[in-house]
Amino acid sequence: MEGHAVSYRAVFGVREFQALFAAYTVSVAGDQLARVALSILVYDRTGSPAWTALTYALTFLPDLIGGPLLSGLADRYPRRAVMIVCDAARAGLVALMAVPNMPLLLVVALLVAVQLVGSPATAARGSLLPQVLGEDAYPAGQAAMQTVFQIALVIGFVGGGGLVATMGTSGALLVDAATFVFAAGIVWWRVRPRPAAAGDQEVVKRGWWSDVVAGAGLVWGDLKLRALVAFACVSGFYVTGEALATPYAKGLGGGPLAVGLLFASYAVGSAAGMLALGRLDKPLRLRMMPPMAVASCLPLVVCFVNPPLPVVAALFVLSGLGASYNLVASTTFVLAVPDDRRGQAFGLAVTALRVAQGLGVALAGLAAEYARPHLVLGVIGTLGVLFALGVWQTWRRANA
Repeated sequence: MEGHAVSYRAVFGVREFQALFAAYTVSVAGDQLARVALSILVYDRTGSPAWTALTYALTFLPDLIGGPLLSGLADRYPRRAVMIVCDAARAGLVALMAVPNMPLLLVVALLVAVQLVGSPATAARGSLLPQVLGEDAYPAGQAAMQTVFQIALVIGFVGGGGLVATMGTSGALLVDAATFVFAAGIVWWRVRPRPAAAGDQEVVKRGWWSDVVAGAGLVWGDLKLRALVAFACVSGFYVTGEALATPYAKGLGGGPLAVGLLFASYAVGSAAGMLALGRLDKPLRLRMMPPMAVASCLPLVVCFVNPPLPVVAALFVLSGLGASYNLVASTTFVLAVPDDRRGQAFGLAVTALRVAQGLGVALAGLAAEYARPHLVLGVIGTLGVLFALGVWQTWRRANA
């Protein structure tokens, strides 16, 4: 029947998914490694925490430009080719960054270019996955991808420091370049070519800017798609738990181990939730999505009473479990968009997600300068619950 659950064994039995999964895992770990290496490189060169923080922020900011402006390339050209070309380009750019004594401003410019080139690659992979797996297996495949993302983040951050200590920043950056070469190679070898989603003649007729405008109009003009993007933006509230994990843990008398515990608690909850959701039938997943969005913020409200560290860790696990609803929102969004506009719409949704998270983190950090972290999280959690309830109502209207 349509929307029935598919086992992870069946998903990993698909040869093309194996290739996409391997490429994604290696490149995500490499990206985190490069972030660590660049932070160390910039701090060693400048001795400035501000420059170091700015460089780290630049690894995220280009998504705000590349998402809406470049993601449409995944519709205009064959998605396999877009992924291969983008990964090959990123390998070359990162290798240039590894050149000893490269001027710092040029390193920063190359970093921005690497992130911009990544936007169409991300859109191409996200749009290709439903074609590779089919609509029924797609949620399980996406759950596996998002779970390995959490694991690769930890491996990249933890392993990055050790690799930089062993090989130096240039060596670590060359390892990151090699991950992109591996990703491009395995996609070329194991993923079969497909024509462009828009078709060759359609690409000739469609202009680049008209694609951007049409994608924005498609998302904005459909109440269901707007509601799904709004569900993604709920993350701007619950992500503040991670953003304030360090001052919160220290305020509770904990050290670096306590900080790591809070980060890990959220990741464990999120990964477990996504793996469970990926195995459920589609109708059940959709019914669970709105209450889970509310549940992603509700545990933060408990922070008002300033509970002890073990309780806070448990609350972060619950928040991560609730936040796994994003798996449902993202897969439903992708399948609701016509295939020839999927890359562009996907990029716009990712941009909205990044903006929401960036604003949430910035405002939470500012508020924590004047109030204790547990009070800030309590307020933000309350606002997040109210926002999620409003989105739930919009979702109900869209499906009425």
